[in-house]
Amino acid sequence: MSPKYSSRRRMGNLGEDAAVQFLERKGFKILERNFLRPWGEIDIIAEKGGSVRFIEVKAVSRENSSYRPEEQVHPGKLRKLARTAEMYMNSREDERDYQIDVVGVLMDMERRIAHCRLFEQVL
Repeated sequence: MSPKYSSRRRMGNLGEDAAVQFLERKGFKILERNFLRPWGEIDIIAEKGGSVRFIEVKAVSRENSSYRPEEQVHPGKLRKLARTAEMYMNSREDERDYQIDVVGVLMDMERRIAHCRLFEQVL
């Protein structure tokens, strides 16, 4: 594994952990993490208010970023998320409403803090 990939994966894992804590404080119940299928991955599947939330997490280090993390969720990624979410709901025969959300995580590695922002119904 290349050092660049491993540091990016580590940042992603830390960002997802921060996002889970953030979402739980906001009343979300986490159902699954890293739901992986050949056609796509969903970082966090949660439930709130009777609906299922499919959540993409984008994390960046404050030291290495001149952009907001949520800006990195491009239309192609949203299409894959939507297809994977639909397959998830169909496979469980779940008739509830669902939506796709994004959590942007700005990490301050030096101070060991994360700032999270939730963007609901991005698609």
